Amino acid sequence: MTTTRVKAHYVIGFDGEQHRTLVDAEVVYRGDTIVFIGRGYQGEIDEEIDGGNAILGPGFIDLNALGDLDTTILAFDNQPDWAKGRVWPEDYLAAGPIEMYSAEEQTFKMKYAFAQLVRNGITTALPITSMFYRQWAETYDEFARSADSAAEIGIRAYLGPCYMTGVTIIREDGSFDTFWDEERGLKGLETARDYVRTYDGAHGGLIRGMLAPDRIENCTPELLLRSARIRDELDCPIRLHCCQGMDEFETIVERHDKTPVEWLASLGFLSRRSLLPHGVYLTGHSKVARTGDDVGLLAQSGAALIHCPLVLSRYGGAMESFARLKRQGIPIGLGTDTFPPDMVENMRIGINLCRVADADVAACSSADFYNAATLVAADALGRPDLGRLAAGAKADMTLFDLEAFELGTVIDPIQTMMLSGTGRDFKTTIINGRVVMRDRQLPGIDLEDYRLKAQAQFERLIGKYPLRTWRHPPVEEIFRPSFKFA
Repeated sequence: MTTTRVKAHYVIGFDGEQHRTLVDAEVVYRGDTIVFIGRGYQGEIDEEIDGGNAILGPGFIDLNALGDLDTTILAFDNQPDWAKGRVWPEDYLAAGPIEMYSAEEQTFKMKYAFAQLVRNGITTALPITSMFYRQWAETYDEFARSADSAAEIGIRAYLGPCYMTGVTIIREDGSFDTFWDEERGLKGLETARDYVRTYDGAHGGLIRGMLAPDRIENCTPELLLRSARIRDELDCPIRLHCCQGMDEFETIVERHDKTPVEWLASLGFLSRRSLLPHGVYLTGHSKVARTGDDVGLLAQSGAALIHCPLVLSRYGGAMESFARLKRQGIPIGLGTDTFPPDMVENMRIGINLCRVADADVAACSSADFYNAATLVAADALGRPDLGRLAAGAKADMTLFDLEAFELGTVIDPIQTMMLSGTGRDFKTTIINGRVVMRDRQLPGIDLEDYRLKAQAQFERLIGKYPLRTWRHPPVEEIFRPSFKFA
C-alpha cells in the first residue's frame, strides 16, 4: 500500500473539535486513509507532493452539486421562467413528453459535471439535474452509468435516481396546474430503493446511495410517507427541495393548510437524515406573512438545510439569514446547484448575502462558511471521516494555489480564498487517496474534447426548447441576446 506525503505552506488540520491552520506542515496518507498530520513525519514515504505556497485543505462537500449542463443559466437574463421552457405547457404534456438527451448524452453530461466539480476542489458530490427536459424523472440504468462515471473521474458521490408524482404545467390561458401520476412516482421510489440497495458502497465505497424525491410541490403525501419509511429502512440520506420560492410555499399552504416545513413534520419526513435545499422561505422571513415555528421544527428534527447562495442571489433571493438559522441550532451545509460549480464563489456570495440580510458585518465569517462546506456537510451525511484532515479520515484533500497575481496580497489564507479566490485556483485534488487532478489537469481526460462536446450538446438542447415552451415561440424569442447581433 502506497504511503504519500503532501506538503504545503498552509495546512488546514482538524484537532478533534475544529479546524486549525498549520504553517509549513504536511499530511501523510496510506492507501485511502490519512495516517499523520503535522510536521516531521518519520516513517517511510513512497511518494511526495510538494504543494509549495498553497492551502492544503479538506475537499469540499457539495450537498446540491450541479450534475448537468446547467440550463438555469439560460434564465439569468430571460424571464419569466414559465415563458422560457421551465414549466411544461399543457399541450406538450398531452402530446407525450420526450427525453431530449440520448442515453449517451445523459452519461456525458454527468461525466462533464463531475470533471467540473473536481476542478473546483469538490471531492464529495450529491448531484442535482433538471427534470424539465426529461420524459418524466430519472432512471436506474442512467444512474448505474453515473456510478461508473463517478468512479472513472474519481469523485466521491451520493447517488439515486430522482422520482416524483407530479409536474407543474401551464395551460393555454396562462393559468397553472399540476398533473399527477402517483402510480408512476411510487414505482420511481421502488426503483430508487433498489438502486440504493445495489449501489451503496459500490466502487470500493466511493459510491453511496441516497433518495431524491423531486420538489416538494411535485410530491403527494403518500410518496413522502413511503420515502421517509424507506429512508429509515435503508438508513440513507434523503434530499428534497423545499422552501425554495414563494409560489411553492403558497401552493403547499393552499393544499394542506400547513407551511412546507409543518407539512413535512406532520408526515414524519424530517429527521437527521433529511437534507433540504434551499430552506429560504420559512416563517419569520420578511416575505412570509404566515406565522409559525418552522425554525423550531427544523432544529428539533436535526434536518440539515442546504444553502445555495449563488443561484439564490441570481433570482433576487436571500436566506434570512444563515447566521440567524445557525444560531438557532439548524445545521447548514452548502450546494453549488448551478454553473459555475464554484464553491469558493458560492461561499463569498453567501457571506455577503448574510451580512446584507442582517445589516451586520460581524454576522458571519469566512470560517463559518468554510465549516459549512466541510465539517457541517460531513456531519449531515453522518460521515465523521470526511470534511477534515485528521488521522483516520479519508484522504480527500485539495491544494489551493496562492501564487496567482490576481489573488493580491495574502492575509489569513482562508480569508484570502474568500476575498479574491475562485475555484480555478485549485491545482490538485486528491480523493480516496487517488490524485484525480494534478496541475489542473485530470489524468486521462481531454478537457478540450469535453468542452467541445458539452457546447454542441447544449446547443442541440436549446434547439428543442420551443417544444416545451408555452405557445412554442422560436428560440430567438425565448432567449434574447444582451445586444442584437449585427
